[in-house]
Amino acid sequence: MFEYLLNGFATALQMGNLFYLTAGVIGGVVIGALPGLTATMGVAILLPFTFGMEAITGLIMLVGIYIGAIYGGSISAILLNTPGTPASAATCLDGYPMVQKGQASKALSASTIASVVGGLVSCVALVTVSPFLAKFALRFSAPEYFALALFGLTIIASISSENFLRGIIAGIIGLLISTVGMDSITSYPRFTFGMIDLLNGFSVIPVLIGLFAVSEVFNQIEILVNEKEVKTNVKIDKNYMSFKEIKQALPTMIKSGILGTFIGSIPGAGADIAAFVCYNEAKRSNKNEKFGEGSLIGISAPEAGNNGVTGGALVPLLTLGVPGDAVAAVLLGALIVQGLTPGPLLFEQNPDIVYGLFSAMILGNIILLGVGLGGIKFYSRIVEIPKVLMIPSILILSTIGSYSMNNSLFDVIVTFIFGIIGYIMTKIKMPSSPIVLAIILGPMLETNLRKAVLMYNGSYSFLWTRPITIVFLILTITSLISAIRKNHKKEICEKEEKILT
Repeated sequence: MFEYLLNGFATALQMGNLFYLTAGVIGGVVIGALPGLTATMGVAILLPFTFGMEAITGLIMLVGIYIGAIYGGSISAILLNTPGTPASAATCLDGYPMVQKGQASKALSASTIASVVGGLVSCVALVTVSPFLAKFALRFSAPEYFALALFGLTIIASISSENFLRGIIAGIIGLLISTVGMDSITSYPRFTFGMIDLLNGFSVIPVLIGLFAVSEVFNQIEILVNEKEVKTNVKIDKNYMSFKEIKQALPTMIKSGILGTFIGSIPGAGADIAAFVCYNEAKRSNKNEKFGEGSLIGISAPEAGNNGVTGGALVPLLTLGVPGDAVAAVLLGALIVQGLTPGPLLFEQNPDIVYGLFSAMILGNIILLGVGLGGIKFYSRIVEIPKVLMIPSILILSTIGSYSMNNSLFDVIVTFIFGIIGYIMTKIKMPSSPIVLAIILGPMLETNLRKAVLMYNGSYSFLWTRPITIVFLILTITSLISAIRKNHKKEICEKEEKILT
């Protein structure tokens, strides 16, 4: 294996391959940073350009785009409170508050370092334990996916600690929104009111851009109107994440990278789910950290988790021919176009391709470290742009991003409607993240619950007869009890403070 890996590094370090890998990483960062342009879209758009290349060169460039795009989403999430990709939605929770404190450079450096650590952890898993992870991931069926989605939804309670009841209400609203469209089992239209555009339900990207970006634009417009004179945004502290802070956050980064790799190896889970699960786990295990107010741990956990998916998603793809997420599905097409058949025989017949890809992922994360840290001074200056210029720029990017998903004006309308909803929610202090999380997990929860019931002929016995399902259900109950107790203690402390004052 080590001999193959060394040969893989020799292949990846060839001048042409290294150039395409670097170009892929930089291009991926740009794609990810633009709201609405997802990693899947970036890889799919550039896939035709690889047809004339050698197999390993084309795959190396696509992997570079994948790595860069997942990280790139955090740039706009931190600086503009606008997730570039759904995987960066959790990063907004602590990234943007740090920018408001004038710590954009520190937040961006935390995101970069966490992304690289999570990516490298997933690479180690990809090289060493990929066959074992793939076999375990195959044990997931509808009951396990249902339990995983249910556990994911308990994160709503965790991220709503400031407004617990309102967060739960927001989550319920998100679940209701997720039911709009064609029934996943019977294909019967639900809550479409005769509108063809609603047959596929609400796309995540327009909703995401509306709730985070457009609502923030409305807030900034209100601030501008109320200000007597136009001011520029906060001045930026140029300090990066210190060695002491890296040391404190490193255990969370590694743990989130491992968790992200595992979630990535489960077909259909994806980076967005991994980011929220890792954020919730970090919040559970770091009780003294002030999440939601600008925590470096709160940035490190989701970024390490979603970048851990990059390697994890390739585990079932390369070992079994089953893509772990949407990007891996596009990469599956790239492998087939190049005349390669993913699966166990790929390791025997084309070890140069497999280990060249492994080596490229390791190098790609190292390149990402240089690109990310080197570009922070440029990225952070975005926040210093006057609001009168920034506001229309964000609106234009939001419109283009929502339209580009399906080339649909309906998605643009959806974006602005949810922008208004998000603005109202900020006024009544209702968190918007639960809505996004529920829209992402809702279809997965409903579809797999109904499939599981059909598998067991109308019985719910799968809830107590399948070991993995039982583990996830125990984690779900534990997470809920922990969140409720934490909220109860907080209410008691607030009452005591009021009595004392």
